[in-house]
Amino acid sequence: MLWSLVSFLVSFLLCFFIIRYGFTNNSNNSAIFDSANGEPQKFHSKPTPRIGGVAIWGGFIAASVILFFQKNELTNLFVMILLCSTPLFAIGTAEDLTKKIAPMVRFSVALVSALLSFFLMDVRITRLDIIVLDDLLRFLPLSLFITILAIAGFSNAVNLIDGFNGLASGVSMIILIGLAYVAFKVNDTFLLFLSIVIIAAVLGFFIWNYPRGLIFLGDAGAYIIGFFISVISILLVARHHQVSPWFPMLLLIYPVWETLFSIYRRKFKKGYPLTKADILHFHSLVYKRITRENSSTSIYFWGITFISFIPAVIFWQKSLILQVCTFLWIVMYLSLYRKIVHFETPKYLKYLAKQLGSNNSISPKKTRDISKTELR
Repeated sequence: MLWSLVSFLVSFLLCFFIIRYGFTNNSNNSAIFDSANGEPQKFHSKPTPRIGGVAIWGGFIAASVILFFQKNELTNLFVMILLCSTPLFAIGTAEDLTKKIAPMVRFSVALVSALLSFFLMDVRITRLDIIVLDDLLRFLPLSLFITILAIAGFSNAVNLIDGFNGLASGVSMIILIGLAYVAFKVNDTFLLFLSIVIIAAVLGFFIWNYPRGLIFLGDAGAYIIGFFISVISILLVARHHQVSPWFPMLLLIYPVWETLFSIYRRKFKKGYPLTKADILHFHSLVYKRITRENSSTSIYFWGITFISFIPAVIFWQKSLILQVCTFLWIVMYLSLYRKIVHFETPKYLKYLAKQLGSNNSISPKKTRDISKTELR
């Protein structure tokens, strides 16, 4: 498909020019660069361009232009979703360039983009295959509230897991492949093509981001990827009754649960503001306790995503099976998290670290005192 190829090439080339411009002009202190500055959630050591979202956005726009000139029947839908996502992309880019936009301002703009998609594209959550909740979702204001919260929340969830090279982009491509597969099974051309175009744009960025981290996704990139994924997920369920609402729930469970668990850990367990950064995300712990290598850490979480991906795409029509799998995935997450926190890392994870070339895991003796302080 021509427009998918265009989406990939434009994204790839924009990343190339951003990287080349930044480093050849020695502009490490310019607005497009991100430096660690001792912030706890950052694990890179040198200034790096953080406007990968511009490349992904450019790839999507280029594909939309091709559709327009081909007078494709999908053009209006592509233009509509482009319009809905523009406020979120704009605020994300502003944050990437200034680093001064308050989190609540960004979240509020995410709600605006979600609101636009609700009214302009009829993106709404109407069922969860739970009798009482399905009856409640017939009440339009409640459906509106749940929908915009889900879209804005998932947009931020992708940003939250964007901690290592290829982590958020790799997980997102796996999720989009699952969405594309089910869209193909139900003959939904728009959602299939939209998923493929986004995969192509993200892939154009991913090649530069993984494993060397020559460019970062940035807030704009994470936000728009999360926005597209959430909109595709909701529309897939709303437009096709045979698709279980638990299919996207299981498919998206890693970013969703990481966000919910982070809210619990920060707000209810430690009493911190929700916007306070910490180093207790699952991916941060895996890096500190197991891999000690940026790119290797991402591989673990691609694997964790595949654990939910496989049953999701096999049983996409079976709500009960998907619900059970979702529950089991959460149990697995909590078990692994607890073991790693308490220096009881499973042997197979240590073996995988060795296979990936990371033999320098931190020993309990070196970090136990710090860990107790952090976890108190």
